[in-house]
Amino acid sequence: MITSVTAPEESPFLRACRRQSVPHTPVWFMRQAGRSLPEYRAARKRKTMLAACTSADLITEITLQPLRRYHVDAAIFFSDIVVPLKAVGLDVDIKAGVGPVFGRPFRGEGDVARMRDLDPTDVPYVTKAIGSLVAELGATPLIGFAGGPFTLASYLVEGGPSKNQERTKALMYGQPKLWHALLSKLTDITISFLRVQVAAGASAVQLFDSWAGTLSPDDYRAAVFPHSKRVFDALAETGVPRIHFGVGTGELLGLMGDAGADVVGVDWRVSLDEAARRVDIGKALQGNLDPAVLLTPWEVVERRARDVLARGRTAEGHIFNLGHGVLPETDPDVLARLTDYVHEESARGPA
Repeated sequence: MITSVTAPEESPFLRACRRQSVPHTPVWFMRQAGRSLPEYRAARKRKTMLAACTSADLITEITLQPLRRYHVDAAIFFSDIVVPLKAVGLDVDIKAGVGPVFGRPFRGEGDVARMRDLDPTDVPYVTKAIGSLVAELGATPLIGFAGGPFTLASYLVEGGPSKNQERTKALMYGQPKLWHALLSKLTDITISFLRVQVAAGASAVQLFDSWAGTLSPDDYRAAVFPHSKRVFDALAETGVPRIHFGVGTGELLGLMGDAGADVVGVDWRVSLDEAARRVDIGKALQGNLDPAVLLTPWEVVERRARDVLARGRTAEGHIFNLGHGVLPETDPDVLARLTDYVHEESARGPA
């Protein structure tokens, strides 16, 4: 059992989220519970992704796996962004090597009408798994998560992954009323899914708006920002730190912070010192080592990590992470070594 006598609220991760002093820079990794771990591959051998995401016992096991290897400062709840959409009855599957695929993509007003609200009873495995995890984790915070409304809409409209979001943008540009009706419904589902996680014991939440970086600032402001803001506003009363992350969102960092997150996630395309200039005061930053760096010799990993830490000191609070998820080819031993290095180097302070 992973336990500690320290209260979760005093964890370095939560303190950094709140821009408070920390003994060392906290670190966790997006997709730390995933395909880079042989024990994950073994656990998933006989289960589809959605089956794994709806089994409380398997969710618990997979979420805990990386914490048995790495001294990370937070666990990330094992799930997928389409789980709440499956829970409300949409025809979605996660195909290996492809991603989420919808059997009946979104095509019009009738499709908004068929999307019902999410009730906590739709996801009993989430409540059960988080209860088990909180008991196991002790002082280590658990991060809940959900997909951002734009990213969920993209998968739903395209019918699956898309490089250019053609159908999604055509709907957004050409039928704004229908677009906002769709995002409003997805926002309701997202809020409910995150509230279930917080009520069960999650100490923080992260909104993954993975595809928002395909938008210009003006389009994001008009078509996505109000919905993202409503998610963060709805979670404000819970008091848990709220993280906002997207890929390729360098031009949107200020807006993503303005949407209401306490922490803005930064991918590897923008340095943290530049991100600190783009985000208004009162926000911490998370990131942002390029995941591909972990495939290089250790001296390169160390040099790059040291640079991320140095630039992260310009932010009001910094959580060390990758600029996206752990790549499947990553050696778990490198992640373990990197975690310890970040702790030791940051505890020493600037040279």
